[in-house]
Amino acid sequence: MKKPVPSLFHRLLKRVIVPLALTWLFGTLLAFAVARYSTQQAFDRALLDDAYAVASHVRQTVDGDLTLALTANEMGTLLFDQSERLYFAVYSEEGRFLAGHAGLQMPALDNLTSHAFTQLEWHNKTLRAVVLLRQVPQPFKVVVAQTTKSQTIFFQRLLVLSLAPQLLLLLGLAWWLRRMIQQDLQPLSDLQNAVALRDVRDLTPMWVSDRTLEMKKLSEAINALLWRIEKSVRSQKEFAGNVAHEMRTPLAGMKALTEYALSQSNPVVWREQLQKIAQSQERASHLLDQLLAMALAQEAQQSVAEPVNLVEVIRDSIMRHLHRADVLGIDLGASGIEEDGAVLVMAQRALIEGVMDNLIDNAFRYGVPPDGAAQRVTVELTSDPNQGQCALWVHDNGPGIPHIQRERLLQRWVQDNDGQALQHGSGLGLAIVSEYARIMHAQLLLATADDGRGLKIGLLFHTA
Repeated sequence: MKKPVPSLFHRLLKRVIVPLALTWLFGTLLAFAVARYSTQQAFDRALLDDAYAVASHVRQTVDGDLTLALTANEMGTLLFDQSERLYFAVYSEEGRFLAGHAGLQMPALDNLTSHAFTQLEWHNKTLRAVVLLRQVPQPFKVVVAQTTKSQTIFFQRLLVLSLAPQLLLLLGLAWWLRRMIQQDLQPLSDLQNAVALRDVRDLTPMWVSDRTLEMKKLSEAINALLWRIEKSVRSQKEFAGNVAHEMRTPLAGMKALTEYALSQSNPVVWREQLQKIAQSQERASHLLDQLLAMALAQEAQQSVAEPVNLVEVIRDSIMRHLHRADVLGIDLGASGIEEDGAVLVMAQRALIEGVMDNLIDNAFRYGVPPDGAAQRVTVELTSDPNQGQCALWVHDNGPGIPHIQRERLLQRWVQDNDGQALQHGSGLGLAIVSEYARIMHAQLLLATADDGRGLKIGLLFHTA
């Protein structure tokens, strides 16, 4: 059977009350022990004073013996006590009884020099006794003992008076602690109820009591999580909406082309329609790839940057696009990279590859020279070790982009006039590159190519 999980309230209460009760018990017992010791010292001092009083009346007779010069009345006055009975006896140094209560035996004490306290059993009673050694007029010992009934009662009352108020204080403190702990934990219960009752579609910030720093931090963490979830859900909805909206046109076009081809019997018409369907499929596939790239940007924000060798990325990207460049008759090359060189930056390799794919694809699509010259696309890597920076460029020899339109083309679904006329792409390429650059903390640069014609787009990184 699974052991039930204790509540935080009871755990805190147990962790506080139990040590507090043990500390209280130890402190109370220690205080009682100190008080009893001090009180016992007072009783013993009074008992010792009685022994000195008896000893002061011991005299030496003419024949050299010791005697107690006290009458019965004087003895009763000297040893009077309202609550206890006192007994005494005087013994010579050899242990011979001289005076007092004959049944009161001399305790066996070793190395007695002045006085000593001990316990005696007499007539089935436990007596507190003191033995006093005197040397004048000759060595003798005085034993004075008394009953301890009043002392026992006094110590019992002292224990009760010590425990009772402390116990009441402990109970009051426990009640107060229970109340305070319950109040401080109430926001957790409120939070639990609020989460349990909240609709799954409600991602608005939650109100949590900030009466403690921990609850304030918890509320901030929960609301930050809700904000991230809302952002993710919004991105997913936006992605789904973009896919549904943008894919509708090419799919509808392919359907129309297919229906038209099926309505014809001429193979030439079939071939023309199939070529148009293939072109529409290519545009739809490209659009879907770019939409997936935008979704990747949201996921990449949570990933951790790592050292990436730009030389390897450039080499792999060129190899991926080399066949397409040969088919299109485009001169695709690289500049500024060494065979075994390494330029490391802190980034995500998937994002850099996405940047390269989009920039090379844009250069293929829109970098066609207007004068009919051979199309050329170059990937260039420049580095400045003194500044700790490097730049990854892709430039072409096409018509370029006017400076006034460059910032606008970084927005989603925006194309220049040439792109709209060619009906290539969807206006997401540079927006993806801009978003990837922001995630990697790189600077996006747009400029005119070095020979004065074409477009030059790059990312400026800090080297690792």
